[in-house]
Amino acid sequence: MRTQVLIIGSGPSGLLLGQLLTKAGIDNIILDRVSKDYILGRVRAGVLEWGTVGLLEEAGAGARMHAEGLPHDGYSLAFDGRDHRIDLHQLTGKRVMVYGQTEVTSDLMDVREASGARTIYEAGNVTPHDFDGAQPYVAYEKDGVTHRIDCDFIAGCDGFHGASRKSVPEQSIKTFEKIYPFGWLGVLADIPPVNHELIYANHPRGFALCSMRSETRSRYYVQCSLEDKVEDWSDERFFDELRRRLPQHHAEAMVVGPSFEKSIAPLRSFVAEPMRFGSLFLVGDAAHIVPPTGAKGLNLAASDVFYLFEGLREHYADKSMAGIDAYSERALKRVWKSVRFSWSMTTLMHRFPDTGDFGQKIQEAELDYLTHSTAASTAMAENYVGLPY
Repeated sequence: MRTQVLIIGSGPSGLLLGQLLTKAGIDNIILDRVSKDYILGRVRAGVLEWGTVGLLEEAGAGARMHAEGLPHDGYSLAFDGRDHRIDLHQLTGKRVMVYGQTEVTSDLMDVREASGARTIYEAGNVTPHDFDGAQPYVAYEKDGVTHRIDCDFIAGCDGFHGASRKSVPEQSIKTFEKIYPFGWLGVLADIPPVNHELIYANHPRGFALCSMRSETRSRYYVQCSLEDKVEDWSDERFFDELRRRLPQHHAEAMVVGPSFEKSIAPLRSFVAEPMRFGSLFLVGDAAHIVPPTGAKGLNLAASDVFYLFEGLREHYADKSMAGIDAYSERALKRVWKSVRFSWSMTTLMHRFPDTGDFGQKIQEAELDYLTHSTAASTAMAENYVGLPY
């Protein structure tokens, strides 16, 4: 087989890139090592920046998002037993959209299938080859047979553990990483959200987040030890702990119910540089991971897609390599700004085991400043709704 762009990974970044390329008349094939049902069963992010919303519209995958998604004009920072609202729309003129990543993925799969573009699921041992030369290709196995797809470019949208970054020689890539000394215990439950906007809570017992996927499905988190096990946390224990970390009026209003998903996620910041190696491009989690505090993971993947798509479209339309050559530098500038914001939100809202009295006073002063300074609130809001591409 042959295609112009071979995309490894059919998560939202791979599907979004594929659909944008298809609409631009650029042939592409997507490979994924797992099944479609497995991909749709993954629970991920749910807050979309205004730029991500625009890209989904451009891809022709925005109709259900606008019908069922929840536009949010702000969110609350809760500390000292009170809410302090950050008014995103008033401060920036923009808003975010609450719409689950699973729904985004489903919508993109639907428009891809309708377009007739090809996706190959359950492709084993996917391996990029010769991406530093003139004839790149990707090999994979399916039904006991080894296949080869020749291409012009390879887009590695296959996540942190995928084959794309691992195929790069170690001496050609530099990584930066920070591991945080706690995790997030998260639950999904079909209960109405405790508030119509997100609540980020800083409490002596630890961080908590009240988010949602819809008006009838809630996504809640509490900061926990990395030593904790999911089986140690019954629903009753989880909701008791969550209520302790919220202002009293939210705790009293909370509706509880059985969870249908519960997991503990460790937190890390990770960046790989550069994001281009000849004809191979790293996109999304293949190149960077951020703690979820700033709601940047999926949105960073979307901005990578924007830069790569612009470069590929320019290459095929104008025979220019300028956009492709600039991809890594352009993407990384925005990546590091989002890594900074995610780190700052994590540092601001969590309780660290080695903070000490001085560090705690600094955190309290920062929270007070952010919520009483229009300039500081605006900077936070600008980053939250998404920096321009």
